[in-house]
Amino acid sequence: MSRPLPVALVQAPPRLATDPLSGFAEDVEGVLARFPQTRLIAYPELHLCGVDGPAAESESRLQAAAEPLDGPRVKLLAELAGDLGIWLFPGTVCERGATGELFNTALAFSPQGHLAAHYRKIFPWRPYEPYAAGDRFVVLDLPEAGRIGFAICYDAWFPEVARHLAWMGAEVIVNPVMTTSSDRAQELVIAQANAIVNQVYVVSVNTAGPIGTGRSLVVDPEGRIRVQASDSGPTVLTDVLDLDDVTRVRAFGTAGLNRMWDHFTDTDAPIDLPLYDGRLDPRRWRPADH
Repeated sequence: MSRPLPVALVQAPPRLATDPLSGFAEDVEGVLARFPQTRLIAYPELHLCGVDGPAAESESRLQAAAEPLDGPRVKLLAELAGDLGIWLFPGTVCERGATGELFNTALAFSPQGHLAAHYRKIFPWRPYEPYAAGDRFVVLDLPEAGRIGFAICYDAWFPEVARHLAWMGAEVIVNPVMTTSSDRAQELVIAQANAIVNQVYVVSVNTAGPIGTGRSLVVDPEGRIRVQASDSGPTVLTDVLDLDDVTRVRAFGTAGLNRMWDHFTDTDAPIDLPLYDGRLDPRRWRPADH
């Protein structure tokens, strides 16, 4: 039995209107009209914040765009997801924390119209981004499919993020991106590497030109690129992720060989990890059940 998850990745420029939410519902409805079987729609980083990039000189606009999670923006997006009956991942937003912090936060809304999960970017792109860092990894269960993990843009450059998400049972890592710089080529390699070494799908959706560098893509659990935007122009990528592929690859190995999640035995000694002032305990190595 397969666990199909039809997805649509909307590679689009950020909405720069005074009211970035104006017309967003029509955009989402347009995607569903073209691809009616879609169950999850994902947008790029900062898509709804009315800003044109992550640079520090935009801090005043980022601050102006910030709202708490119980603010009107989240309520409107929750209603939209509920009205359309889809999983809506509208990219990331500027979140105002309880004590005034500025977070870069990914949101996930359920088909029932609820904020199902939120994730604060752990690794802001310093010194260019003024956000406070998040303090936890986040996974979300989609009852009809499987478990999703979240990583925002620069998070992908830190292998600890993808590793922990996979260990927490994530079968798909959704990575909203606003890459405006020349390193998108490296990010594509990193997406494949994170997929391979963790045996997960990686979904990276980038901002379109002229601001972003595009080239959104979906990578399967063995590192194969399933679909990719050929350039930076606005486009919608669609795919059907079969999450049972993750189960198959972990059971039989990447290329029928490598089963890194089954590497250790219970008799192996723990390995000190000086970088983290901690240790790798073989008895805790395998991913969580999903």
